[in-house]
Amino acid sequence: MLDQNTPDKHSQGNNASQPSICQIRIKGHLGHRWTDWFESLTIILEEDGNTLLTGLVVDQAALYGILKKVRDLGMPLLSVNFVEAGPQDTSRE
Repeated sequence: MLDQNTPDKHSQGNNASQPSICQIRIKGHLGHRWTDWFESLTIILEEDGNTLLTGLVVDQAALYGILKKVRDLGMPLLSVNFVEAGPQDTSRE
């Protein structure tokens, strides 16, 4: 039985209820016409022929919705990574 006062290894790191920046890499290039379908995600076409979708994902349900869209495209999913937002670079202002 799991002690409720002891965090398990699955609850450490990203909190599924907190917005996070997510990077989803898929095999193949998406056309820019898919920008509206992926709403707030940025589409980057990589030189190696893959596509990187990056953006804020508000919760796990939103992530599953995005992954469902990737599945519906029929394009192989290569990776899903959560990244921490780095400090803002204000030197150019």
